[in-house]
Amino acid sequence: MPKRTATSFADLAGLRDALKEAAERQAAEEKRRREEAERLAREARVFHDAVGDVKPLRPNGRLDPLAPAAAQARPAPVAAQFERDERQALAESLSDGIDLERLLDTDESLSYRRAGIGPDVLRRLRRGEWVIQRQLDLHGLVVDEAREATAAFLVECLRKQIRCVRIVHGKGLGSKNREPVLRDKVRRWLVQRDEVLAFCQARPSDGGAGATVVLLRAA
Repeated sequence: MPKRTATSFADLAGLRDALKEAAERQAAEEKRRREEAERLAREARVFHDAVGDVKPLRPNGRLDPLAPAAAQARPAPVAAQFERDERQALAESLSDGIDLERLLDTDESLSYRRAGIGPDVLRRLRRGEWVIQRQLDLHGLVVDEAREATAAFLVECLRKQIRCVRIVHGKGLGSKNREPVLRDKVRRWLVQRDEVLAFCQARPSDGGAGATVVLLRAA
């Protein structure tokens, strides 16, 4: 009996020491946190006194080089090579050998409307009732460059739901033999694109024989 009591006293003494040690560690940790909070508050007051009253910059979408990498919103990757390949493939699919005369209306403006498109649509296009929303200027481009630029332009307009555009190809006055090479090729390319509903020569105020106004279908 006395031996068991001595052991119990020893156990209680050990438990008391352990609790005391734990309380001391907790008190030390709370003191450290309090001192750290006070230090941060002092630094904040020093910074505020140094810069005065300022307003934070509005978000501009730029990445902060000093911010942690994980906290920065990274832009979505763009498949640039895929888009270039797609534009090139589309451009290469546009043939220069289309029998254009068979497809165009026999008027001085060499107009075109796809099957199923009423003549009133073409009349409105000739009168300029459709607002020109975007323009492509092919001046200075050789045929292959102009073909790729035209293909990419049509794809972009379709994606952005642009309906009426103007393609400036020039009158051919500066080309060899002073022939409108690009004008004829552009119209051959246009008739091969499903999104092209109609086109006609631009009005004099919009470029005349040096430009073609194109009506595109909605995306």
